[in-house]
Amino acid sequence: MRSRPRTTAAAIAAAAATLALAACGSSQPVQAQGDLAHEPDGDMVVTYNSPAEWANFGEVLSAFSTASGIQAPNDPKNSGQALAALQTEAAAPVADVVYVGIAFAQQLVDADLLQPYTPAGAEDLPEDNRSADELWHVVHSGTVAFLVNTDALGDVPVPRSWADLLKPEYRGMVSYLDPAQAAVGYSVATAANHALGGDLDDWEPGLDYLEKLAANGATTPAQTATASLAQGEIPILIDADFNGYNLQEEGSNIEVVIPAEGSLEIPYVVGLVKDAPHPNNGRNLLDFYFSAEGERLFSEGFMRPAGGGFPEDLADKVLPASEYERAVTVDYARMGAVQADFVEQYDQRVR
Repeated sequence: MRSRPRTTAAAIAAAAATLALAACGSSQPVQAQGDLAHEPDGDMVVTYNSPAEWANFGEVLSAFSTASGIQAPNDPKNSGQALAALQTEAAAPVADVVYVGIAFAQQLVDADLLQPYTPAGAEDLPEDNRSADELWHVVHSGTVAFLVNTDALGDVPVPRSWADLLKPEYRGMVSYLDPAQAAVGYSVATAANHALGGDLDDWEPGLDYLEKLAANGATTPAQTATASLAQGEIPILIDADFNGYNLQEEGSNIEVVIPAEGSLEIPYVVGLVKDAPHPNNGRNLLDFYFSAEGERLFSEGFMRPAGGGFPEDLADKVLPASEYERAVTVDYARMGAVQADFVEQYDQRVR
């Protein structure tokens, strides 16, 4: 992990330790004693697309609330739903901060839904991990992978390739999130298309593959489906690798597989909502995301910090680096720009 200025983040992290001790044995709300870089504007911050079970957001937001005295509830939306909600609420915003897959970042910009802010600690991110006008910043990334519940699979072998999933023995076993609504679903489609010879201007290999996958009984839930995977209702979920690692930590028999033909890295971005009702609280939360404490907590959810790799103490819990050599990056701005065209074709051919 890189070294960066910590300013507000350091104050929040230091306050967290003190407040945690003070909270022991008490049921009273804890008020932050440490100084924040931005004067709080209320006792609430609303961040869209932050499910508790996703990327360790439950622990991240809880730690921020404990440290700052600002309540930060989890939100179950996915990227597409967050975008739609912000568009609907543009005249009177409800959210202060939004988190989306990078394919949705330009849509937020085009809809004029964000305001500039550079979180403390994000100043030295590479150019491709931030917007030119500081409207959004990559906070971490994952990789498209097969998450396989080996108990639910029974005697069927663990699939190792995109081609494997089309075999009759996997009929009705495969799911991925709806590409029209979830960033990870669109990333799955992009990964399959690229691995099978397509690119962002040629979706034919991916659409042909997804048609065949649908014919083999694949389903496309709209919401995060890791609970269904853990329960065995979905034996194979094509999703982000970190969700599989988290389920392993919780005791589920999940195997994470980077498909043999190739995969895709999935960056996630955060931004401050334009005309946010609590903009200073939003700035403080974004500072916390990029602080040493915030990065550590996200890493405990097996997210790779922007510009860095897995911390050493987690390296032995994930696939070796050689497996991730098959995961590519693409022109994510272009990926976002062509999403609507892809979804139109997907709706016509796959649904």
